[in-house]
Amino acid sequence: MRKPDFNNILKVLRREAPDRPTLFEFFLNHNLYARVAGCAPEKFDYSVESMCRAFNAAGYDYATVSGSAFGFPALEKKRNQTYSLNDGVSIACRADFDAYPWPDPDTFDYSAVREADVPEGMKLMVNGPCGVLENVISLVGYDNLALMIFDDEQLVYDVFEQVGSSLLCYYELSIKNKNVGLLMSNDDWGFNTQTMISPRDMARFVFPWHKKIVALAHDTGIPAVLHSCGNLREVMDAVIDDMKFDGKHSYEDIIQPVEDAYREYNDRIAILGGIDLGFITTSTPEEITTRCKKMFEIGQKGYALGTGNSVPDYVPHENYFAMTRAALGE
Repeated sequence: MRKPDFNNILKVLRREAPDRPTLFEFFLNHNLYARVAGCAPEKFDYSVESMCRAFNAAGYDYATVSGSAFGFPALEKKRNQTYSLNDGVSIACRADFDAYPWPDPDTFDYSAVREADVPEGMKLMVNGPCGVLENVISLVGYDNLALMIFDDEQLVYDVFEQVGSSLLCYYELSIKNKNVGLLMSNDDWGFNTQTMISPRDMARFVFPWHKKIVALAHDTGIPAVLHSCGNLREVMDAVIDDMKFDGKHSYEDIIQPVEDAYREYNDRIAILGGIDLGFITTSTPEEITTRCKKMFEIGQKGYALGTGNSVPDYVPHENYFAMTRAALGE
């Protein structure tokens, strides 16, 4: 097991060459966490210490954690392998908005992150309880949001205000301690072909809050990365030049292979992960290691290796290790 060194992530996010090949992942899955942490699945508890142990053993220089249990309560959604973006709507009108039990981030406990015993050389990456747009869609429904933008624009602004300001407060309470070295704003914005709402409406309702979240991170002295799925080509200039994210995570071969994304954007923003989940799931270990090594040859500066999104439980463990082997040399 190699010793963690968070300076490698910092160099990647400054679009420099890290001292050694560097890994980046949003999250793994329960059985994989337990395997790399060296415990039985029923013993893995998602405490900050357990997450540090798992990420450290897997070769990362940080661990992904939540700042607290803060989140937006929503009606139960019918969930199998996925769920409808129109299911479980909590806010459909002004009366629903007024009656909704908006949570106060200040009332949650952030001590686990602040008091954690983080391994030497590691830092924590704090992620959100989903992001600005995702939480709004969860509360009002996707189809309803599209209609509400035309029917009651002020209500849309008010919902985004409540969600965005609460997330900003959550991050402020989460990151101001020595254990935290990185903020992730995780908010899925798009489909395979376009953003979920128009770029104009993204700029009006969504981006101002992300700009404030990034500014908060920078004012605190840490970088901020965006995790967002979907085709963001029409808004990448805003991601880089307006919101000023240090790194972008989540790529799919069907939208833009990470190799192409690196060639297009690496002089403006760090590229994180990107090895397509479909490729990781269905390719041979040899094919995976070969592609990952070639990606390191392309991305000598401002790149950290990982999947295009995360490591769900359907990814064969041997395929995941074939990917990390390209960085760890094991």
